[in-house]
Amino acid sequence: MSELNHVLEFLVRDYECDMQGVVNNAVYQNYLEHARHEFIKTLGIDFAEMARQKINLVVVRAELDYKQPLVSGDRFRVATRLEKISPVRYGFIQEIQRLADGALVLQGKIIGTALNEKGRPRLPKEIRDAFDR
Repeated sequence: MSELNHVLEFLVRDYECDMQGVVNNAVYQNYLEHARHEFIKTLGIDFAEMARQKINLVVVRAELDYKQPLVSGDRFRVATRLEKISPVRYGFIQEIQRLADGALVLQGKIIGTALNEKGRPRLPKEIRDAFDR
């Protein structure tokens, strides 16, 4: 992944694995979401404060390509890059990479928007300014 804006490291915990001993596919979305939230914080956007202002940041599409599994005890990183898709949509390009061998585990593109109090897409100025850096 080129031009990474944010990287966060994780450790796979036992309870995140399924009966086959690998991380359950749904758990990867938790990893990606946490990394996006931490990335957004670095841009000066407070997710909770946005919600208090009745601005809800939401996912409208998730594209995930699973390449290799993680298992309990694996250390890995989630890299995140932001791209503008339209005036009201943005994409988080994300990759998960196992640290021990550098293996690519997952590639994803998460598309989101902000909804105003009426449920209509609208990116407030503070979000547009942060995302355009």
